[in-house]
Amino acid sequence: MLQSIEFIKWILDKISEYSLITNSDFMAKIPRNLTENQFSNRCVFDGDLLHMHVDKVIMPDGKLSVREYVTHPGAVVIIPLLDNGDLVLERQHRYPLHQDFYELPAGKIDLDEVPLACAQRELLEETGYIASNWRYLTTLYPCIGYSNEKLVYYLAEGLNLQGACPDDGEHLEVFTLSLSEALEWVREGKITDNKTVSGLFWAEKLMYGQW
Repeated sequence: MLQSIEFIKWILDKISEYSLITNSDFMAKIPRNLTENQFSNRCVFDGDLLHMHVDKVIMPDGKLSVREYVTHPGAVVIIPLLDNGDLVLERQHRYPLHQDFYELPAGKIDLDEVPLACAQRELLEETGYIASNWRYLTTLYPCIGYSNEKLVYYLAEGLNLQGACPDDGEHLEVFTLSLSEALEWVREGKITDNKTVSGLFWAEKLMYGQW
């Protein structure tokens, strides 16, 4: 009788242990809810390109906090690859930092514009090239702490020079550079534009067959 009771206790202990392990594993797989919900919204600046908002949000613990952020229409970034393996890049002046930057071709997505159409338009306007082959690569978010801006990346191949037609007020210099030289410019700090650095690293993975 005593042995039977001990056996039953042992069975119950094992069931309890299994239940604890199972519940623990189950709970570990459920991510915490970190969502912040809008309580109120106030637009404090409404520009032609950027719009700044100050929102009150409800935190996951129920407390109120304030979020300041900028809305942006998004942009495309093009990696134009010539048949000889060189890249088409640009040098242009960026007023906020009062200096010239070496960059991949890029441009703002217009209202209701499809990103691929924007990439095709920007490549022609800025560099004078059209491409016969287009490949979507990725979408990156460069400033998640204070803006909803997104960057949609495309690889453009089969390039054919047609002649540039930049927008009014757009002044830039177009040139070509090998990928290895461009990466060396990154290492040296000569290329410091974030969208371009990300695009060059992506291009490296593609060209060496790693992605």
